[in-house]
Amino acid sequence: MIRNRRTRIVATLGPASRSAEMTLALAQAGVDVFRMNFSHGSHEDHAEAYANVRAAEKAAGRPIGILADLQGPKLRLGTFTEGKVHLEKGAHFRLDRDPAPGDILRACMPHPEIFAAIKVGDDLLIDDGRVRLRVLEQGEDWVHTEVIQPGPISDRKGVNVPTAILPISAMTDKDRRDLMFALSLGVDWVALSFVQRPADMAELRKLVNGKAACLAKIEKPAALESLAEILDYCDGVMVARGDLGVELAPEDVPVAQKLILRMARERGVPTIVATQMLESMISAAAPTRAEASDVANAVYEGTDALMLSAETAAGQFPLEAVAVMSRIAERVEADPRWPGLMDAEHADPESAVPDAVSAAARTAANASKAACLVAFTATGTTALRVARERPLQPVLVLTPSIKTARKLALVWGLEARVTKDPKDVEDMASVASAMSSKVGTAKPGDRIVIVAGLPFGTKGGTNLMRIARAT
Repeated sequence: MIRNRRTRIVATLGPASRSAEMTLALAQAGVDVFRMNFSHGSHEDHAEAYANVRAAEKAAGRPIGILADLQGPKLRLGTFTEGKVHLEKGAHFRLDRDPAPGDILRACMPHPEIFAAIKVGDDLLIDDGRVRLRVLEQGEDWVHTEVIQPGPISDRKGVNVPTAILPISAMTDKDRRDLMFALSLGVDWVALSFVQRPADMAELRKLVNGKAACLAKIEKPAALESLAEILDYCDGVMVARGDLGVELAPEDVPVAQKLILRMARERGVPTIVATQMLESMISAAAPTRAEASDVANAVYEGTDALMLSAETAAGQFPLEAVAVMSRIAERVEADPRWPGLMDAEHADPESAVPDAVSAAARTAANASKAACLVAFTATGTTALRVARERPLQPVLVLTPSIKTARKLALVWGLEARVTKDPKDVEDMASVASAMSSKVGTAKPGDRIVIVAGLPFGTKGGTNLMRIARAT
């Protein structure tokens, strides 16, 4: 089952899509990776969802990835005597650690980490930025603030501190329990929320210990300041525009998105653009024109994948949302100007044979008018290097590992299938020729460009390119 697009689609599972029937329908509609959001649902819910995806994968006849998205630390206010207050512009408001219910003059903020990190002049954002407070005075466990942006606040609303790096781990005790459970299921990707520094990703990698690929969600301005170092610890990165849009000015979010996508592509790190992609389709059967343009722009920017959140998790039209997203991606990729954009930027090859071979394969495929490229890989490294070059031909990935094939379901333009390692170079050419015809990336007689590493099964050993014909 070949999708007529290189851009991949990630769909979030939830009450609207968790059933076996709907999961299969979404897979057949073209979903490449399913996301399990551990901010919601029980372990039993996620176990059922996992089983349904694996059943759908078997029925669809192609590898499908599963992404476990950890909740991360949630900073919240305490409660209010009457459940809710309305703060007026210019009013003064105190935040402290007294657990007593709040009122119009004060509220509890039970997080010593925030008090330790903020300073006079910093802003606190309440309820996703709907209310903004500016710190006028501070003590060890209290701050006195002025209301800059008025509005209502109520029990346990979230608190964001955009200008401070909070001295907290990106992983809570709940995240650690959820991570161990997700790894026991066998998920392919793990996403870490609210990454602030490289050490957050280093901690995740240590805990995952190679059992899944690790993805950083960029939601904090602090992460942008050390993005290059964070990417060094990443197998993938998500432009998580929801919380990022709370802490950054709206006009800064598109610029941040382009920065993240460009820096990730230079390193060959797969990317996801997420949040509010087709938000109106939670309750409407068609998107707004602005949403269609937003999705299209991400495709023009060369992102590996687009993500649907509430649209498929809780929306009324999950199948329609996937279908619309798929059609938009297909239409953009059919634009005569799109190939030029993909070809305009290529990372400078590192001084290593694998990079040179991957760059040469793209050039050879164009010069020979090849129908597709075929990449043999054990761990996915060869395929990722080829995908970074953004070849315009389909890329058939052949691997002996179903785990590798599922991980690569997230990556731009890759169509992975599980095969045995070839016995020798001639067997490699024979397998590539037969599989490209069988899967549909080439017709018998078409030229194909093959890349691989000798000896077969060696990690990161891409050192061979060959041109053959499909059979």
